[in-house]
Amino acid sequence: MTKDAARNPREGDFITIKSYKHDGHLHRTWRDTMVLKTSENSLIGLNDHTLVTEDDGRRWVTHEPALVYFHNKYWFNIIAMIRNDGVSYYCNLASPYVMDKEALKYIDYDLDIKVLTNGTKHLLDADEYIAHGQLWNYPPEIDEILKAHTKILIQMINSNAGPFSQEYVDLWYSRYKSLVKRKK
Repeated sequence: MTKDAARNPREGDFITIKSYKHDGHLHRTWRDTMVLKTSENSLIGLNDHTLVTEDDGRRWVTHEPALVYFHNKYWFNIIAMIRNDGVSYYCNLASPYVMDKEALKYIDYDLDIKVLTNGTKHLLDADEYIAHGQLWNYPPEIDEILKAHTKILIQMINSNAGPFSQEYVDLWYSRYKSLVKRKK
């Protein structure tokens, strides 16, 4: 596989997603995310009833279809969970992703923003961010970058931009269903 092919899987391919912590240990792995679109800077995928493995070996399966959005310039990624009562979001403050022949990879920096189907936002795991920052000596630059990208993320949420628009979710979920039907 060429370096470019490893970096840019094609539409309909399945990839593994691996999140790591700042100290380099594997945090969580998602198997079999279908790629819906790749570009020079981003990847859009969808997983549905996907096997997830935690760093302690515990395994579980996702409950609903979820669009995933990764960008190599933003220090966050976005998961749009498609539920019967609407779309909720889980946003990880994380390093930009890298893609190699093994998986899409990023460093999870603990902080998360959850957006409920009614639009209510919650900042999660601030205590974990502080504890890990002390444990692993997050440099001040990481803190500054994450604060700046949290503002970008909140602006996207508040303006229903990109993955936070219903049109985006409908378009990419429809594309996923079309690809699944074609593969059968």
